[in-house]
Amino acid sequence: MAWCSVEYEGRLGARLPRARRLLLLKADGSISIHSDSGAYKPLNWMTPPCTVREEPGSIVATNPRGERLTIALDDVLHDVDVELGDDPGLEKDGVEAELQELLAARVQSLKDDLVLIRREYPTDIGPVDLLCRDGDGRAVVVEVKRVGEIAGVEQLLRYQERLDRDSRLAPTRGMLVATKVKPQARVFAQSRGVECVEIDLDMLRDNGDSPLRLF
Repeated sequence: MAWCSVEYEGRLGARLPRARRLLLLKADGSISIHSDSGAYKPLNWMTPPCTVREEPGSIVATNPRGERLTIALDDVLHDVDVELGDDPGLEKDGVEAELQELLAARVQSLKDDLVLIRREYPTDIGPVDLLCRDGDGRAVVVEVKRVGEIAGVEQLLRYQERLDRDSRLAPTRGMLVATKVKPQARVFAQSRGVECVEIDLDMLRDNGDSPLRLF
């Protein structure tokens, strides 16, 4: 966030006079300038592919079409760098919620000796989908995804790290359950001791007797 003015040079010329604005520089190479009005739409922007340079007192973005966006920084009010990581994407069909509900009712479909402790078990970084115990009494952390990707494995590992601080639960086992597990996620999971289970949602809906594939 900064007090700034903006000059655009390209097919047309445009200028934003000095005001307090929010500047967003994203990892994909885009840059956008926002104000409190206008909802989500930026006042001006530059989309990839473009080159963004931070110079003394300014930020300059150029693209292969010869367009140039220059932000003159008069007073930087707040400067923060945030790593968002991989985005798992928007879940529109509620498959994950349905899977979680169906599996909570019949965790033995994952392993014969599993017993549910709690659905949505709370941690300081969010709830664990299913927390179970196996026949040996070991806590099993189950993360349910529509599609199992590396981000889902990483999320599961973060939950395990939190729960392993609790002597009543440590050491935990991790299990990623999805209708499909991507090969890269499966390799990563195996390297971290996480089981991957693929499940047929339609068969689980019908009678709970779903053939599972364990990797």
